Amino acid sequence: MRQGLGRTGRTYGLGYKLHLCIDYEQKLPLASIVAPANQSEKKHSPSLLEMSKQILKKAGAKLRSIIADIQYSAEKVRISVFEAVIPYPANQKRDIKGLLRVDKKFRTHGPLDQKKKYHKRSVIEAAYSFLKTQYSLTTNKIRGLKNVTIYSLYIILSLILITEVAKNIGRTDKAFSPTYFNT
Repeated sequence: MRQGLGRTGRTYGLGYKLHLCIDYEQKLPLASIVAPANQSEKKHSPSLLEMSKQILKKAGAKLRSIIADIQYSAEKVRISVFEAVIPYPANQKRDIKGLLRVDKKFRTHGPLDQKKKYHKRSVIEAAYSFLKTQYSLTTNKIRGLKNVTIYSLYIILSLILITEVAKNIGRTDKAFSPTYFNT
C-alpha cells in the first residue's frame, strides 16, 4: 500500500492516519487501524467498530454507544450501535430539526443531551494529543504502512502498560506519565 496525500486542516500532509476506538471510562484504546492519509474515515469505521465489538464481547461487555466527529457520519456507523452521537454534516439531512450539528467554530447545535454527550469527545482528542506529544506520533521517521502500524501498536501497548502499572502501584495520577516510570 502506498503512502497517501491527505488533507489536514487547510494544508495537505503526506503520510498515514491512526484511527482509534477509545473506551471513554478507561481512557484507553480498544482497537486501532492505520491507513494512508488519503483514505476516508468512513471507509475504516465499520471494521474499527467490528474489532471493538469483538474485543468487548471477549471481555463480557457490549458496545452500546459511540461518540465520533463529523468525518464518521455514515449510516453504516449509525446503525451499528444502539446510540450514535455523531453530528450530521451540512450536506446530510438538511431539513430535519433536532439533529446534532457542529459549525465552523466547533460550536455544537441540536438537542441538549446529544450536545453534552458529544463534549465527551475531548477524551478522544486528549488521547490523540498525548500520543502525538509523548510518543512522537506525528514526527517519526518511519516509512511504509506496515512499519507505521507496528510503531503505532508499540505506542498503544506502552500506553496500556503504563496505565496498568500505575493502577497496580496505586498511582493512578501517573497513568499517563511515561517519564515517571523512567527513574
